[in-house]
Amino acid sequence: MSEAMMVTWSVGNVRRGPRPRADALINRERIMVATCEAFIEHGTSVSLDEIARQAGIGNATLYRHFPNRRELIRTVALALLSHTTDQAEAALAQEPTPFEAVQRFLHQAVDEHFAALCPMLADHADVRDPELVRTRSRLETAVSNLVEAAQQSGRLRPDINGADLTAAVAQLARPLPGVALGESDHLVHRHLELLIGGLSVVPSDAVSHVASCYRLSAHGGRGRCGCRRVRDGAG
Repeated sequence: MSEAMMVTWSVGNVRRGPRPRADALINRERIMVATCEAFIEHGTSVSLDEIARQAGIGNATLYRHFPNRRELIRTVALALLSHTTDQAEAALAQEPTPFEAVQRFLHQAVDEHFAALCPMLADHADVRDPELVRTRSRLETAVSNLVEAAQQSGRLRPDINGADLTAAVAQLARPLPGVALGESDHLVHRHLELLIGGLSVVPSDAVSHVASCYRLSAHGGRGRCGCRRVRDGAG
């Protein structure tokens, strides 16, 4: 799980009431990041004891923050949805063109494993929860705005909608059986570049910007758009 994930999405988007102590915030963030990693690697049936172990904290600390699995899943789902929405809105506001914003958003969704986690968490969250409904609606609106802007620019195919993007990237981001978290990232980004090429009305240069941020590189780092380069690439 990327370091940026821990810093940007965890507590601030979902915590209510008085601000906890600094050590409590750190523990809460560790729990949420460990939850995501454990769910991706082992599925949502992984024990809370294992999540505590991966977070490097005691079981009692985990239960103080999240008294049960349902509350933990709800909190992580809200944070993921809110952060992914922020990513979509930032991409549209910051990238030179709407199509480049679509590219950036899709690569970030894969890079931070949100695309794999959101469907997984959705199966275990209460779909009637008012806050989850509002947060999910905000994400759907942000992705739809990305799609519409890219279509209006003439770069994105007119038969694409937001659900197509999220479903496709979720399928691509599913971890391969027996493969450790992060080991197949370079393949996922390569396949995503091919998908993006098929989305473009002008396939020959469809991946001109964001693809360059994910090409084979001997060094890690961030491209101009802020996305993380993959350390190992495919041909």
